[in-house]
Amino acid sequence: MPPFVSVAAYAPPGVGMLGAGIVSEVFDERGQGLPRFDFALCTDRPGAVRSDVGLPLMVEHGLDRLASADLVIALPWADFRTPPPPDVLEALAAARGRGALVAAHCVGAFALAAAGLLDGRRATTHWRFAGLLAERHPEVRVEPDSLYVDEGAVVTGAGAAAGFDLCLHLLRREYGAATANAIARDLVLPSHRDGGQAQYLATPVPEDCRDEKLAEVLAWAREHLHEPLPVAELARRALMSRRSFARRFAASTGTTPHAWLLGLRISRAEELLETTGLPVEEIARLVGFGSAAVLREQFVRRRGVPPRSYRRAFSRAER
Repeated sequence: MPPFVSVAAYAPPGVGMLGAGIVSEVFDERGQGLPRFDFALCTDRPGAVRSDVGLPLMVEHGLDRLASADLVIALPWADFRTPPPPDVLEALAAARGRGALVAAHCVGAFALAAAGLLDGRRATTHWRFAGLLAERHPEVRVEPDSLYVDEGAVVTGAGAAAGFDLCLHLLRREYGAATANAIARDLVLPSHRDGGQAQYLATPVPEDCRDEKLAEVLAWAREHLHEPLPVAELARRALMSRRSFARRFAASTGTTPHAWLLGLRISRAEELLETTGLPVEEIARLVGFGSAAVLREQFVRRRGVPPRSYRRAFSRAER
């Protein structure tokens, strides 16, 4: 199945302005060799739609737009404790029934749950309302700590700005890491965040680390991925003990040095697989895995496919 092109985001009365802004920005037209999306907001009755901050949002399209979109997104809204009208739930269910990819972030997941689209599936939402989602929909396996949960045809994301994580994940999944990274750079966002919702409850993500000394060490590590990079060496460069470094790293980034490095190496391997013709063995060396076998093991575990299959699907060098 080709990647999605047509994207319709359902904006109910009381729609979250942040959520609407996130999807509008991510799927905006950019050029520069990036995908062009046919994006539209839609609602129950086209016209001025009240937002959660009281400002009206002009929405030109009705629910019929959901009937033709490749990707349908249910946006968060202020009155999420009251299920959307039956015709909206039917439209969401019909979109999934005809094969559309369906997604939601934050409390938009309540709309998918009310439509029965999360039954028997794992899902996430804003951590504050995860308990309520589980209570109201016991047939849904709620994961309150996840930034996003990918169940194939249905994908849910956490709250607030984690909508960016959801959208970038969908882009990475369907178009590859190079496209997701390019759009993330355009939006001045980290292309991927490791860890769960806890990392942004009170702390920044690694790419935006506000600890100056730690940020210098992370920048150095990005330039030396081909080296082993033990935690002891990173701690030495930060002028800390290993234990202090690990504690400060977790406090500033929400994850461990090992998990951060592993994610960085996988992401760099993705880019090299997409944009170069380098042998897998050489890519493994350049990103610090040492051997093609180790790269393959880690890649399959975290991306679900071996490196060569990923290259066949997303390689730009072969096109």
